[in-house]
Amino acid sequence: MTSTAIFWPMIAHVALVYFVYALMSRRRRAAIAAGKAKTRQFRENLQEPEESLFVRNNLNNQFELPTLFYPACIALYMTGAATLVPVVIAWVFVASRWAHTAIHVTSNRIRYRRPMWIVGYFAVGALWFWLALHLLGLV
Repeated sequence: MTSTAIFWPMIAHVALVYFVYALMSRRRRAAIAAGKAKTRQFRENLQEPEESLFVRNNLNNQFELPTLFYPACIALYMTGAATLVPVVIAWVFVASRWAHTAIHVTSNRIRYRRPMWIVGYFAVGALWFWLALHLLGLV
């Protein structure tokens, strides 16, 4: 029987996306209140205040690599392959996304941010590999 546990990491990532949206809004409002930005700047997003630039960039990141995460989780569930191993891998991916975000929206140090991205990159690859093995009848 397929476990619905694969959906919890997906829900945790959705929570992260909502958190980043809220943080971006908060930082933009603070920049406007401090006189560092004008509301009209956000109409076309051509000029982002320094305070919210890293957050906006991070939000973009949440719609890049994660676009491979969601279909992998759903495919694992639908094919009955959402067992303990892929669920743990999915949690590793989400943990790496949260850590990547924490670094990105604070210090934005590539030295620390990049390893978190790499963990997520390999985790998503592992989910697809597990799915392929399952489809071949090897796991």
